[in-house]
Amino acid sequence: MRYRHVLDFERPLVELETKLEELRSLDLAEHPELLEEIDRLTQEIEALHESTYSDLSAWEKVQLSRHPDRPKTQDYLETIFTDVVELHGDRLYGDDGAVVTALATIAGRRVAVAGHRKGKNIRENIARNFGMVHPEGFRKAMRLMRLADKFGLPLVTLIDTPGAYPGIEAEERGQAWAIAESLALLGGLGVPVVAVGIGEGGSGGALAIGFGDRLIMLENAYYSVITPEACASILHKDSEKASEVASCLALTADDLLRLGIADEIVPEPLGGAHRDPAPVFQEVRERIVSVLDGLAGVPAQELVEKRYERLRSIGVIDESAG
Repeated sequence: MRYRHVLDFERPLVELETKLEELRSLDLAEHPELLEEIDRLTQEIEALHESTYSDLSAWEKVQLSRHPDRPKTQDYLETIFTDVVELHGDRLYGDDGAVVTALATIAGRRVAVAGHRKGKNIRENIARNFGMVHPEGFRKAMRLMRLADKFGLPLVTLIDTPGAYPGIEAEERGQAWAIAESLALLGGLGVPVVAVGIGEGGSGGALAIGFGDRLIMLENAYYSVITPEACASILHKDSEKASEVASCLALTADDLLRLGIADEIVPEPLGGAHRDPAPVFQEVRERIVSVLDGLAGVPAQELVEKRYERLRSIGVIDESAG
């Protein structure tokens, strides 16, 4: 087994797997004494694999959500949808590569799809700004939302971004306004909106296309008001303490389900979705179709009202507090 990317907490396991692979490559006919060692090492790896991934911390899940080999929006678009027609540009400034918008078909139903788009290598990531969206990207997504509303197409969004691009040029082009406008538009769409957290879910960059009638989270995805690094920088003046603050942010899929923000969790193979993507794609497809079937035929006004109630129900307000 060869690994392109290894996370720090995975290294002991990968070292054993590499050693096992080396032993298996030897001529066992000449070294029969190695069979017992291979069997022992195999059992040790199985036990370590289970213990490594069965009880991950919040920070370790954040690391898995960012794994370079993790399936990206384009993988879901190519795998679970058909008849995909991509739409480009915001008709105002440009075409932001950090967002993909398209018309597509899933289970015979025509839908609109918007998602954050990362690259699979350095060159692609630079071209797509590592999934960090500029204002024109959000406006491109809003263009799709309006088309979906006009033609009665359900909207599916795929969330995977470290956050909106924080550069000065983004602010000059109205970053905060674009995020706010996108949220307002999402809240009032008269069509079903299903959001799926497939990786990172950082701050307003995720929220701008990540709010709807249902939120489906992958097991190792996260969704947070701020990244652990940014939070640590603010609270401790040290981004290296991100691992300490991650557990305080209630950002994991389990946390979101407990808080009533997420509706369901899609399990991943031990080690993350990148280890065996096929069943994850299939499960995500089935969950999306199930939600769309359940929302089919709901009047537009009722969708909007329930979406508003859903948002208002999040959190607890203590009016007795000073």
